[in-house]
Amino acid sequence: MLFLTQKDVQKILPLKEISKVIKVVEKAFFDYGQGKVQMPAKLYLDFKEFDGDLRIMPSFSETLKMAGTKLVNVHPKNPEKKLPTVMATIILNDPKTGVPLALMDGTWITALRTGAASAVATKYLAKKEAKTLGVVGAGFQAITQIAAISKVRKLKEILVYDIKKEAVERLAKILAKEKIKIKNGELKEVCQKEILVTATPAREPIVKKEWILPGTHINAIGADAKGKEELDPEILKNAKIVVDCWEQASHSGEINVPLREGLITKEMIYGELGEIVTGKKTGRENENEITIFDSTGLAIQDLYTANLAYNLAKKRRLGKKLKLFYV
Repeated sequence: MLFLTQKDVQKILPLKEISKVIKVVEKAFFDYGQGKVQMPAKLYLDFKEFDGDLRIMPSFSETLKMAGTKLVNVHPKNPEKKLPTVMATIILNDPKTGVPLALMDGTWITALRTGAASAVATKYLAKKEAKTLGVVGAGFQAITQIAAISKVRKLKEILVYDIKKEAVERLAKILAKEKIKIKNGELKEVCQKEILVTATPAREPIVKKEWILPGTHINAIGADAKGKEELDPEILKNAKIVVDCWEQASHSGEINVPLREGLITKEMIYGELGEIVTGKKTGRENENEITIFDSTGLAIQDLYTANLAYNLAKKRRLGKKLKLFYV
């Protein structure tokens, strides 16, 4: 079994090579849209006492002939303890025998594939000539969101808002190494860009309807558990809503609260991103429609990205081989 640390994974898939991840994540959505994967909805263990949760995410790809499972936590208060909010571990299994092929850190993979998913959604749903990006939330996820979206649109302006200005300054330094420039902006100003990313742990709307201009594409990233939401429900009522997976989004995505409160219905959901990637449904249809990608994060995104890392690691002879003994 090949063991890959976070440093190994970052060496194999550095931020500058996120285009490779975008390619495999788009393939993951294509195969999902073609029904060529097995992917049960996320299983949650809710640690209310500790303000966190643990998620179990298995999947299998007929195309890759690979199975995998990710264990990932989300603990918003971890930074106070000098720990990451999100930490993940991924194991890959040979579906022919069940033998574990690899054990790897999944934290960096989670960040990469989430940014890549937004890039895929932006490719199909944002205006082709969109040149401005606004990001609400300057945490770890913002790094890959900006890097990935920059690969599918020629951005001339990137504004970021966070309740902590030092977070934006820290993000700017990280992205400067990739020759990506960002600026600090006020919340309303950030929300009025042609492409908007919301990546916060908010449990009540922070983006107002009147701030969103015609033709905006929104990647709603932060709502990934029951009770979370970032967008004014009125925005959803007047937008083309695309989810990554209906079953997951309806329980834990941006649409979960409005659905439960009867503010929107299932019939108002346009479809899944896989349907658009496969051509079964059309993406953006005009310059004025508001589009929303409700991203909850799919196990197949992790599987396809982890498989890429695994194959590159074998090719480059990186990682450590562990012997498994069976009784």
